[in-house]
Amino acid sequence: MSPPHIRRRRPSLRRRLLIFLLIPMAALLLLDAGLTYGVALGYANKVHDRDLSDDALTLAKMLGNDQLGSTLTPQARFLLEYDPDGHSYFSVISTRHGLLAGNGRLPQLSQAPTLGAAPVLYDTLLDKHALRAASVHMVASHDPNDSLIITVAETLRDRHVQAREILLLATLMQTLLLVSVLSLVWFGVSRGLRVLDPLTARLAARTHELTPINGPDVPQEIQPLTRTIDALFGRLRGMLALHDRFIADAAHQLRTPLAGLSLHVDRALADPQPETVTDALMHIQRLTHRAARTTSQLLSLARAQASPPDNEECTRLDLGRLIPEAVSLRVHDALVAGVDLGYQAPATRQTLCILGDAASVQDLLDNLIDNSVRYGGRGSSVTVALQARPDGGASLSVEDNGPGVAPELLPRLSERFFRAAGNGEEGSGLGLAIVQRIAERHHAEVIYRSGEECGLCVEVHFPPMT
Repeated sequence: MSPPHIRRRRPSLRRRLLIFLLIPMAALLLLDAGLTYGVALGYANKVHDRDLSDDALTLAKMLGNDQLGSTLTPQARFLLEYDPDGHSYFSVISTRHGLLAGNGRLPQLSQAPTLGAAPVLYDTLLDKHALRAASVHMVASHDPNDSLIITVAETLRDRHVQAREILLLATLMQTLLLVSVLSLVWFGVSRGLRVLDPLTARLAARTHELTPINGPDVPQEIQPLTRTIDALFGRLRGMLALHDRFIADAAHQLRTPLAGLSLHVDRALADPQPETVTDALMHIQRLTHRAARTTSQLLSLARAQASPPDNEECTRLDLGRLIPEAVSLRVHDALVAGVDLGYQAPATRQTLCILGDAASVQDLLDNLIDNSVRYGGRGSSVTVALQARPDGGASLSVEDNGPGVAPELLPRLSERFFRAAGNGEEGSGLGLAIVQRIAERHHAEVIYRSGEECGLCVEVHFPPMT
């Protein structure tokens, strides 16, 4: 168990929703703050520019009422030079007498404003400080041949101060709105998640049921999850059914050999004569082999049924190499059984490849060969053939010349424990059922038909690689 100080916090849907909402809203708040500041600064610039133009016109009117000579009167100089904040500048320049008042360093326009026109606004610098200036050109009242250029300028400090004040007020209001929205979202999410309470209660009340949980009270957004859970329950039901079927099959198939083993053991114990003991041991050996083969077949069938094809990691298999190698491994068994086992290669040199599991394909071929060798009988021949299909797939066939199967029984050959009547060979009836399940896992088709020389031919048609 992890120590408390390093234990990871359990993920929270409510917290994730709030985070996904908070981050974009915070980004929007920053963007809105930038836009608000830009709008506020533009508004402040417009107001100050209008005031600056009015100041220039006011000074021009005031100076127009004075009888100016080459200097300003003391009263006019006091009004022009008085600035309680110290952020304003002005200059009055006569075209005949030069600077009459103001700051001589205040930059002027390269070209004088039009005489009698509205004030001209422009940006300039004074001692590396940015200024906004308004300049107006008027005729001097004391001398018709003289004119005055009146310039009023101010720093940009007041403009930025007003813009920041507007930004602060807007930010406070928007932050309050953001907090209110998040509170409403928190409340809404908390209330909205309560719709899952009936589903939670329904699941908590279950014990061993694996029935679907999806119902009319499940929200639409949760239905993908409930459908996934229902699919999982369906797979679990299938696995449990396979488990129960395997137990039933094992009990059914092992009951007979185990009963026979017990019977022959009792017979040997009751009659200790060497002939009786030897005969009992031979029967016990035969029944033991039968039980071992049945157990192996049951395990193969369980493996073939357990894993759906979508969950397998299929690989590229070259049947032109895999099938001959698998057939060669069974030649010795066929010779012992007195059966002629052969392989017929494809007519063309085309590479026949499929997507599948090599062990399963070999298991499929082993069961087909076992079935043909067992039921074909001593002296028969078994031919394994591989050929290409017109659709690009591959066809694997195993054909014998034994007694064969009646046509009406061919559709039942893939059933578990089905054995055609009329042959004296012992078997579990699981070999072709295993073949059918492995073929289904590889999306292949199994076809049963009578052989060309009586007997039975089983064809497995594998689909082409995609």
